Amino acid sequence: MSLMNVAAIFAAIAQSTWNRSKILLLRDTVVLPALGFLGIIVLWWIVALFRRDLMPTPPEAFVNNLDFILNPFYQRGPGDLGLGWLLIASLRRVLLGFLLGALVAIPVGFLIGMSRPTLLALNPLIQIFKPVSPLAWLPIALAIFNLADPSAIFVIFITSLWPTIINTALGVSSVSQDYLDVAQVLEMPKWRQIYKIILPASLPYIFTGLRISLGIAWLVIVAVEMLTGGIGIGFFVWDEWSRLNLSSVFLAVLVIGVTGLLLDVAIAQLQRLVTHRRPTTAS
Repeated sequence: MSLMNVAAIFAAIAQSTWNRSKILLLRDTVVLPALGFLGIIVLWWIVALFRRDLMPTPPEAFVNNLDFILNPFYQRGPGDLGLGWLLIASLRRVLLGFLLGALVAIPVGFLIGMSRPTLLALNPLIQIFKPVSPLAWLPIALAIFNLADPSAIFVIFITSLWPTIINTALGVSSVSQDYLDVAQVLEMPKWRQIYKIILPASLPYIFTGLRISLGIAWLVIVAVEMLTGGIGIGFFVWDEWSRLNLSSVFLAVLVIGVTGLLLDVAIAQLQRLVTHRRPTTAS
């Protein structure tokens, strides 16, 4: 067999492998997700056929929401804004509360992970406050601030603390003692140990906590805005339901879900950029 024939065989094998890889990639990233969405739409359609008095079918919902879809940033009055403006208002509250929570949670997590007395002092408080429903904090926030906007930010802040604190403390306490012993032998200052050894080793845990906290923050803001009113995607859901306009509710649910996905992807990409490793799935 000549070298040319051997090369042709290897080229054919490589081409076949490449084509198979493309087919698998297309199946995993396009076909299977599309089938999942199609299944949800079919289920929605079936339920809508049995509740024609209230629930629209997918085509009817699409037609009814065309104005929101095509004009997301319209302004037709003080309380009549497009979905884009409502989404921005909710995102502002979420990001403010989340960032404030991260600024508090990460240092507290470091203290807990590095100091057993701090762990013993703060762990009971964390275990008591962690299971408290986010909406239970809302009356307290309204009593303190007497305004809806800072109250919503406070609720986001308080409920986004716990996953980041717990994961940061776990990451700090998981740092190998051998690394710390070497640092002590080299007489490395404590701040340098934190910066050079503990922080890099803890970053995957910290980002896992941040991803969970941001997901919780986005969940909470919808419920909080339903109760406080004003401008936001959560109040939009409640207001449209009060008008029995389920078409807009379905659109809002889709927007909320996609936004939550994009927020998680953004944190995951930031984690990859900072830690130079592929992030694990936060749950």
